[in-house]
Amino acid sequence: MRDVLIITPEGGLLFEAAGVADILTHANRLKPEDSKQPPYQVMIATTQPHRVVHGRSGLNLLADYRLTELDPELTRDTIMITGRGVNDEEDVAVADWVRRAAPTARRIVSVCAGALILARTGLLDGRRATTHWRLLDTLQSRFPAVKVQKGPIYVQDGPLWTAAGASSGFDLTLALVEEDHGFTVARDVAQDLVMYLRRPGGQSQFSRRLLTQARKPGPIRDLQSWILENIDRDLSVESLAEHVAMSPRNFTRVFARETGTPPATYVEEVRLDAARQRLEQGSESLDQVAAATGFINSLNLRRVFERNLQLTPSEYRERFCSYELA
Repeated sequence: MRDVLIITPEGGLLFEAAGVADILTHANRLKPEDSKQPPYQVMIATTQPHRVVHGRSGLNLLADYRLTELDPELTRDTIMITGRGVNDEEDVAVADWVRRAAPTARRIVSVCAGALILARTGLLDGRRATTHWRLLDTLQSRFPAVKVQKGPIYVQDGPLWTAAGASSGFDLTLALVEEDHGFTVARDVAQDLVMYLRRPGGQSQFSRRLLTQARKPGPIRDLQSWILENIDRDLSVESLAEHVAMSPRNFTRVFARETGTPPATYVEEVRLDAARQRLEQGSESLDQVAAATGFINSLNLRRVFERNLQLTPSEYRERFCSYELA
């Protein structure tokens, strides 16, 4: 059994801690009948002198422990920080405790602004990490030794895992379940909770479309990550097949078997997702968006948008852009 300590600072989003706990305890419900112990023991600790965590929404969460009650030098499997506190004093206290606990913990995780606390420990120095997109520049400026990743929804660097926005912590938690207990358990948890099993770690934080991921590590999953990073290149079936040293016919069969979708469909979804992000967040022309996302020109871009979203790219930008249109 793996013990998971979730440190929940005051004044944050309580659904981060509650959601992570629900995912892990649901894995417990799916344990094999012949298993004597559940996969996880989940504990929530508060930074407050009482055991009540006051959330930003006005709701409260009753923690299992006060952090000051727990010996940081005890051996633990996973320590997770969900968010940051309401003041610097609270953040310093958590960082000091985690720094002392790190040598005997197998894995340390942060969700959203929790990366700022984790960075205070010095454990992220020289390592890759991410946080909520609004805090990326803050993380980099305050902790220049951290290799801040500005795109992924979560990042693993050795025993340290960091997630971007709050719900990205759920993606990360499913990844932890898969690492600990395998694909089948993680898949069953995701299905029961009506979640996608995995958004790839390299996928943009702003992504809206959650893409099918190969069910096991290997060339196809690696290729999917490569596609996400090279969407403006030649991604024809022939080119992709050559990339993984397969014949086009065999590649198409293997890709569809492992992902549940044909390679051409997957590529189009990836490109559409990237184009949506650019239209939401930038002011590039439609031709520039099309070129950057592999659609070549605005006519192809329009055709894909109308077929999938029943909107033109211009109509999509008008509805969902994050800046004031001129």
